[in-house]
Amino acid sequence: MVREEIKKLILKAIAKTVEIKIEKPEREEFGDYSTNIALQLKKDPDEIAKKLKAEESNARVFEKIEVVPPGFINFFVSKEYLQKQVEEILKEKEKFGTLKIGKNKKVNVEFVSANPTGPLHIGNGRGGFCGDVLANIFQKAGYRSSREYYINDMGRQIETLKNSLEGKEPCYKNPYIDELKKKKEKNTKRAVKFIVDKIKKTAESMGIEYDKWFYESKLYPKETNKVLKLLKKKKLIYEKEGAVWFRSTKFGDDKDRVLIKKDGEKTYILSDLAYLKNKFERKFDCLIIFLGAEHHGYVGRLKAGAEALGYDRKKVKPIVFQLVKLVEKGKQVRMSKRTGVYVTVDELLDEIKGKDVARFFFLTRNYGNHLSFNLDLAKQQSEKNPVYYVQYAYARICSIIRKSKIKEAKPQSDLLEHPSELKLIKNLIRLPEIVEDTAHDYQVQRLPQYAMDLAAVFHQFYRDCRVISEDKELTKSRLVLVRATKIVLKNTLDLMGITSPEKM
Repeated sequence: MVREEIKKLILKAIAKTVEIKIEKPEREEFGDYSTNIALQLKKDPDEIAKKLKAEESNARVFEKIEVVPPGFINFFVSKEYLQKQVEEILKEKEKFGTLKIGKNKKVNVEFVSANPTGPLHIGNGRGGFCGDVLANIFQKAGYRSSREYYINDMGRQIETLKNSLEGKEPCYKNPYIDELKKKKEKNTKRAVKFIVDKIKKTAESMGIEYDKWFYESKLYPKETNKVLKLLKKKKLIYEKEGAVWFRSTKFGDDKDRVLIKKDGEKTYILSDLAYLKNKFERKFDCLIIFLGAEHHGYVGRLKAGAEALGYDRKKVKPIVFQLVKLVEKGKQVRMSKRTGVYVTVDELLDEIKGKDVARFFFLTRNYGNHLSFNLDLAKQQSEKNPVYYVQYAYARICSIIRKSKIKEAKPQSDLLEHPSELKLIKNLIRLPEIVEDTAHDYQVQRLPQYAMDLAAVFHQFYRDCRVISEDKELTKSRLVLVRATKIVLKNTLDLMGITSPEKM
């Protein structure tokens, strides 16, 4: 990665180990990469730039390095370096963008984990698609990622499920309950299995394949008793008003939590602690936990619980995502035609004809922002729909390669000199940076944005540079660039779990 080259140069030039921030300037005249290291260290930027140029003279990665007020150092990637990267992409193929930063560490990504009491709704869908793609990113970055679904098959929701089967209140009202009633099913264990099987089918239609489906009931009584014993030994539990409490405030939580109620009922917090312990005992180095907006309060207690049990709280990484609004004809769709309560993932996938559009749209916003899903745009099969825009770029690439009737030629990348060709290469080599950044901060919205940027730059290249022409050598060179673009665009779509159609 070019960023790594810049960091190495800076560390040599300043002879000091510091965190170096490299950014991509918004305006092209400010170069391809920029750093504020001189401002950060309060050093003369011209002096640092001089040392950087001396260090860089042999590497020939940059065409120029310049200083702009008030002290930013900008880097312009050389044409020769860019031309060589095309050959590297062709060599690496599907491995392009793969990193080793994860050092084979184990990451558990737990997402959706909705109660087994009804269909998955579109809010669950957001956590589902984002969790799945983040697991893909971890794998690409050199981690061993494992997708997990936690099935809450104990507690009040299961009592309510029992009521639902017996026609009592309070109860759940949804198509799954209706089916169970028709079957005259009264056994809650069989009802849970029936609903979990339905959820598994929905996950499959979403393009999600879980590595583990973990039942909460597996934690009782052995695992929960171990937690109680450990906390008691550490003097982290006490009795008050007939209940058993966990001293979670000692570890930064906003209040102590009840583990066992005065009627003897064990709370979900106890099973959460047992589940955390179970994950750490499975030797995971990092626990990613996707939580809906209504579970924001879990963040403090999960971290407190991990620390109380003797684990590193920093390894617990809850991700809270905001709500989803479905918008049609400018108005919010509040009700499901089938459930009358919420719109299900299955209904949405039926409406928009498959998972590709859903995955792309759900990935486009930062978790902390509410997501408005534009149903009208999602149903459009035109370039106005960003998914089709990206997929059309891929299909066009495949069409160019088919029409050329030229088998993979030896790279002639030194002929790639047009500004649109060089701009396209600069975008191609961003994929490893996208993977690295997302593996660090989990912001998967970078992927659809990158895919759209890459498609736009490719379309510009296609307009500006005739690929198949009378000039045979230039044709071969441009076909090499087209093949490289095909590789990078497919790798990006694969990370998002979106298909790459060769014809549209």
